[in-house]
Amino acid sequence: MILTSHEDMENTDSKTGVWLGEFTDPYYEFIDQGYKIELASPQGGKPPVDPMSLLTENITASNRRFQDDQAAQHAFNSTKRLEEVDASAFDAIFYPGGHGPIWDLATNHTSGRMILNTLDAGKPVAAVCHGPAALLAAELLRPSFLAGKRVTGFTNTEETLSLRASNVPYELETRLKDNNADFHSATIPFTAHVEVDGLLVTGQNPLSAGPAAKALIKILEGQPVGVS
Repeated sequence: MILTSHEDMENTDSKTGVWLGEFTDPYYEFIDQGYKIELASPQGGKPPVDPMSLLTENITASNRRFQDDQAAQHAFNSTKRLEEVDASAFDAIFYPGGHGPIWDLATNHTSGRMILNTLDAGKPVAAVCHGPAALLAAELLRPSFLAGKRVTGFTNTEETLSLRASNVPYELETRLKDNNADFHSATIPFTAHVEVDGLLVTGQNPLSAGPAAKALIKILEGQPVGVS
């Protein structure tokens, strides 16, 4: 699982980072199915956590489980630097969201190469909410990578409704479409929606994090996967 290291937003003193539930929901989906997880980030160490994801109304059952899980907290607080990770040793990559990835992972060449090499090796890659911004780094390294790929991510409408549209350098939905991705989303904002295009899995928003992980697990286990 690759997490953002970026916490600053534009035109505000508010902070961002990892949306905690988008890490914990998938993390425990994988753990409960017996998968071993390694955590990495551009800068290593403890990733910043979006304070809004810690508000009571945004706390999930997996958040509460994480609070009592010393092993998981130790792993989260001591992520490896991306350059220290051999992506070929893993069966899949998962990118949680939070706004941070639209700054650092969107332009991180190490992460972009990991995405391309993983997919080229016939292994799946998944990203949720603003995590699909990491796909933009793969696009930088391989122009037209996104062309025609069926994806989702945090929508322009959701960005506006979350009152953060003026605090980000670009809207993810627009940037994905600008790179000719085939973007789809749920009819109702902030409801779960997952897209699967071959080995690429994307989730729209926080509620899509667990379902995106489940879709990735189905691919790993050779089961048929639909969209939702």
